[in-house]
Amino acid sequence: MRILACLSPRDAGEVSVLGLDPAASPRELKARLGVVAQESNLDLELTVLENMLVYARYFGLTGATARARAQELLGLVGLSERADDTVDHLSGGMKRRLQIARSLVNDPELVLLDEPTTGLDPQARHVVWERLRRLKRDGVSLVLTTHYMDEAEQLCDRLVVMDHGRIVRFGSPAQLIREEVGREVLEIRVSDADAAWAIAAGGGDVHGHELHEGLLSLYTEDADALGHRLRSEGVPGETVAARRATLEDVFLSITGRTLRDEE
Repeated sequence: MRILACLSPRDAGEVSVLGLDPAASPRELKARLGVVAQESNLDLELTVLENMLVYARYFGLTGATARARAQELLGLVGLSERADDTVDHLSGGMKRRLQIARSLVNDPELVLLDEPTTGLDPQARHVVWERLRRLKRDGVSLVLTTHYMDEAEQLCDRLVVMDHGRIVRFGSPAQLIREEVGREVLEIRVSDADAAWAIAAGGGDVHGHELHEGLLSLYTEDADALGHRLRSEGVPGETVAARRATLEDVFLSITGRTLRDEE
């Protein structure tokens, strides 16, 4: 993300953003980009409106033009009534919405968002999602990183799954779910020995599986039908859930469940 935003040099390979090389044409490219950093980089001692006006000056917008643009964008993110409040008095969700509004001052063709809703409560996350959907409807392209799989499923038309710094899968959310795990997931609590029995008894209805600390996830097209089949075969185990498959299932299936703190 830092390479795309012209902030870090690349070690090797080629990069093209809006047809430009970030290393060769950083000023030209920055004029066409919006960037929402993971950490808040707002000016806390300034008001909401002052943050917008100061940032607008970087793009040559001043006076009435800058004020009109700032007020328009604050309306977009629902902060018009907080324009005269200092940033220090805003909630985390409001600060994130202000960062998004500020990134749009120059009417960018592409907006880079680094984990845009990390640390926000569910209500604030959904408000941010709705603002980002509005940007998409208005023709703005978004590139975002996220560890929230529901966020990726909600916002992304195309996505890549990365593991150890490399792309391991790519496609639309629906395509990845369908190809990697199937429509539904049956979760049952079983012993290791009975897990092998359950997988074998499921036969062709089981597209894949995961066993983690006694919880067996069976990927299938019809979780209820698979559960009935296992019970009819006498497979022991407690059914925990029969549910729709999600991108989180895809991510865990590809990358595993082991924590990577030491890596």
